[in-house]
Amino acid sequence: MVLGRRLLDLRRAARLSAQEAGAHLHIAHTTVIRMEQAKVTLKWATVKALLELYGVERAEAEQFLALVVKANEPGWWQRYRDALPDWFAVHVSLENAAVHIRGYEPHVVPGLFQTEDYARAVLSLNRPHPTPDELDRRVKLRLERQALLTRTDPEAPQVWAILDETVLRRPAGEPAVMRTQIDRLIDTLDLPNVTLQVMPFSAGLHSGAFGPFTLFRFPMADFPDIVGTDGLSSAVYTEEEDEVTLHREVFDRMSAQAMSQDRTREFLLDTRKELER
Repeated sequence: MVLGRRLLDLRRAARLSAQEAGAHLHIAHTTVIRMEQAKVTLKWATVKALLELYGVERAEAEQFLALVVKANEPGWWQRYRDALPDWFAVHVSLENAAVHIRGYEPHVVPGLFQTEDYARAVLSLNRPHPTPDELDRRVKLRLERQALLTRTDPEAPQVWAILDETVLRRPAGEPAVMRTQIDRLIDTLDLPNVTLQVMPFSAGLHSGAFGPFTLFRFPMADFPDIVGTDGLSSAVYTEEEDEVTLHREVFDRMSAQAMSQDRTREFLLDTRKELER
């Protein structure tokens, strides 16, 4: 998606139509458009020819082509195709490519922070109800996603999550499940690449109250951010500037209203004590 959008931007900057680009490469103009819309695999040789046509400097072209190779490699999550709907495969792939992940969750603990028991309680509510084997696969996928929180490579993502207080007040299964889950959140606060905040009830209505969303930012300069908004059984991902800007501004306002990281730790500890009663 990101590479395709960048190809579109480069073509426009070169003042070429899709028909003109296709004619230069002796390919159908629809192929150019489908590449830009991420509807076909990006072929290295074709992308190289397009970058040359668009006048892209060598260093940027080499970086772009390296990303093409990476984008065409099957991700680890492909092992879970049987348990991974296409719309969520997009989320996982963006998650693994991003260097900044910011999101708001008003309903449940974000998947990147869920314990196994909490994840099982959440995923068991899926419709249609998963079989025991399907549930096991989905839980395993969710837990494997969390490896990005402890990556140490230079492009390991910075993750910033805002949770509504409702998330911590709504039980998921037995009280022990929620106690363990809050322990996990407290431990997560010590990770150097994670920022976690709670949006308290006392903040009242706020600009993000409409629903969950995630903002993804990528390592290559001039690549657009992407925002994903979740529904009951699907999600929408867009790099449209107006939508991304709106969600970015909403997140910034929310982060100013939410508890600080230190206050969030205190709140989690207090909530944990309440669950022991």
